[in-house]
Amino acid sequence: MSLFKDKTLLITGGTGSFGNAVLNRFLKTDIGEIRIFSRDEKKQDDMRHEFQAKMPEVAGKIKFFIGDIRDINSVRNAMYGVDYIFHAAALKQVPSCEFFPIEAVKTNVLGTENVLTSAIEAGVKNIVCLSTDKAAYPVNAMGTSKAMMEKVIVAKSRTVSPDKTKISCTRYGNVMCSRGSVIPLWIDQIRNNQPITITDPNMTRFIMSLEEAVELVLFSFENASSGDIMVQKAPACTIEVLATAVKELFDKEGKTEIKTIGIRHGEKVFETLLTNEECANAIDMGDFYRVPADKRDLNYDKYYNEGNLERNTLTEFNSNNTKLLTVEEVKEKLLSLQYIQEELKK
Repeated sequence: MSLFKDKTLLITGGTGSFGNAVLNRFLKTDIGEIRIFSRDEKKQDDMRHEFQAKMPEVAGKIKFFIGDIRDINSVRNAMYGVDYIFHAAALKQVPSCEFFPIEAVKTNVLGTENVLTSAIEAGVKNIVCLSTDKAAYPVNAMGTSKAMMEKVIVAKSRTVSPDKTKISCTRYGNVMCSRGSVIPLWIDQIRNNQPITITDPNMTRFIMSLEEAVELVLFSFENASSGDIMVQKAPACTIEVLATAVKELFDKEGKTEIKTIGIRHGEKVFETLLTNEECANAIDMGDFYRVPADKRDLNYDKYYNEGNLERNTLTEFNSNNTKLLTVEEVKEKLLSLQYIQEELKK
């Protein structure tokens, strides 16, 4: 018997890459129902037909709800009978959030507030929210909105008993081959005889697979305390190494040029998963870090009069001081992905 036996799981933003990965992982298990909540009816219809075709015996477990997390009433309409939530709905593209920052606030901050408020009202038992490395030391609108989202999550966790509703958050880096990521773009550029465009060859990024992203969420689901932020000790690589690995897999003749176009507005040279300040209280859990929430209470005097005399010996965890993968190691990681396997067959 699994934790999800006969339970109802709601995935916000469920038509995205993460939602598809969860369906592939859970649909054939003893889970009772998986609800896909999103605002795009076309993507829902495509997902419905896809799973009806490849998993017809269990596709009936998927229920689709049209709605927008910006509208609390549409969220409430999907909450009845829900046991667990994976909150993945977000605006994630750095450029679009830079151009329209208030839209990032409406979705990533206020939308998260709507999901958590509705879930607490409905008695949902466990909620895991998905954040990003860009929320640590944010320099762009997307990262700033996600940092505020994390603050909303921690604040909400203080208002409800964890015995009733547990709320936790996962923070991770780039998910390889997810929707809107750079690897599919590079594959298209190679096939169209165009140069691979990179921003800065020395830029480093954390990399993980969709399956690893799901594993982090499940680890948080089972092991986090309410208000925790959970971080996976992910490896990283330079953008040049990643581009070279893709080139060697898809351009056997070696004709494709790698062209540097420069860093775009709102981008960092490296990303951070755990800040120096969070390291003061972070707990090492082997393959993961746990950042517990400050739960002293709402007596502000304690924040002025009481501090920590001892500080954790951990230091900032970023994409420069984690394990940096070689070209061969990145190729091995890429070849494990179903997306890459299917693209290589074309």
